[in-house]
Amino acid sequence: MPKPLIALIHVLRVKPLGGYRLWLRFDNGTEGIHDFSSTVQHSGEMVQPLKDPAFFARVFVAYGVLTWPNGFDLDAIALHDRMAAAGELTKVAAE
Repeated sequence: MPKPLIALIHVLRVKPLGGYRLWLRFDNGTEGIHDFSSTVQHSGEMVQPLKDPAFFARVFVAYGVLTWPNGFDLDAIALHDRMAAAGELTKVAAE
């Protein structure tokens, strides 16, 4: 029996909204706002710089994933699924 296909989802755009909140648009036509406060509460060498809101705001999209200057990145599919489960995504009109 063939394995089910996994839908690839990429982040197209990101905009910092202050604090640890980001507006995101995905390539499947959804967008939403997510608060990453719980993410930056973790410990670790890669997460530590994100605790500074100014550094956190330096987020950018590289290869369809959220990335920060220190190399920390977040899986777009897992992020999309988390936002969908939290009711944070809406479908956007075609541009």
